[in-house]
Amino acid sequence: EVKSRRGAATVDRDEALALGVQPDKVRGMRPAFEKGGTITAANASPLSDGAAALVLSSRAFAEHAGLKPLAVIRSYADFEQEPQWFTTAPAAAAEKALKAAGLAPSAVDFCEINEAFSVVDIVNRQALSLKAGKVNVHGGAVALGHPIGASGARILVTLLSVLQQHGGRTGLAAICNGGGGATALVVQREE
Repeated sequence: EVKSRRGAATVDRDEALALGVQPDKVRGMRPAFEKGGTITAANASPLSDGAAALVLSSRAFAEHAGLKPLAVIRSYADFEQEPQWFTTAPAAAAEKALKAAGLAPSAVDFCEINEAFSVVDIVNRQALSLKAGKVNVHGGAVALGHPIGASGARILVTLLSVLQQHGGRTGLAAICNGGGGATALVVQREE
């Protein structure tokens, strides 16, 4: 039960699940940003509530504290370009991070790309030549929601879970910041 100024509410299901979607109505939805545009509520991520916490430490600290790391960070990178091209920035950040790790995109077992809009997943998969079955395998932000301020942690934790569940070792997380920039992180799961 969650209490607010409007009273108490029981949270009994995921707020982002689109139960009862009527596919025949999707085609007729109005564009969100410009007349004749292609982004609608159906292919944009819903803003959602979310919180996350991560523990990041040196290997020495983890060993001293008796903690078993889930993964190690192999590399990370940032990239920026003109804001109107924000949708392609994750691929450019990912290329830099992969290069710093000495890896090709084909070496990635699984990838999480935050998708404010479904086109983000599509253009970045194409740019990196990633197979659809390797990216956002449990759904991206369009399906799960976009918890502003927690999205980076959400995709990283999801990526670590996917690597564990599916026996993957190397993962790539990438996220755009909407202002033309993006960050990418290459992780390797600990055995």
